[in-house]
Amino acid sequence: MRHRSLRVSVSLVLLGVASALLLAALPTRSSLWQGASALMALPLAWAALRVMWSEVLVARRVQAAERAATASAYRRLCTTTAAEHAAVTTAITERLAMAHLSQRELEGLLTQYCGRAERAEARVHRLEEALAARGSEAIEDLVAWDRRAAAAPVRHVSPAPLREQA
Repeated sequence: MRHRSLRVSVSLVLLGVASALLLAALPTRSSLWQGASALMALPLAWAALRVMWSEVLVARRVQAAERAATASAYRRLCTTTAAEHAAVTTAITERLAMAHLSQRELEGLLTQYCGRAERAEARVHRLEEALAARGSEAIEDLVAWDRRAAAAPVRHVSPAPLREQA
């Protein structure tokens, strides 16, 4: 920023000197002074224009470098974001596949258990019909057996005692 203000200041000084020369020569009404001031003002004005033009070119180069750096940073950001997006997408896809597999396994187990339950119900129904056909004597024997089984002591197996570590 300091170089810029220095260049602009130099350009303004050159234009000011050129203008002052011309304004100083006008009241003299001498063609010699007016011609000399015009000949001196013209190169000063061109020099001021050249300084300002070089400032414009430098500013364009700096802005182009800044735009290139910004574009490069944006490109890196997009690459990183795309990689993160791909990783998240892969993880979610794997989770969905595992969930779908688990769902299919559970549906298969449910179907299997429903079939077993239906077969067990059919067997109970057949046994009930067979018991009904045998009469009440078999039912009384079955009830007595069930009472004996319920009254029998239940043996519990306790885990081995833990050994104390020394």
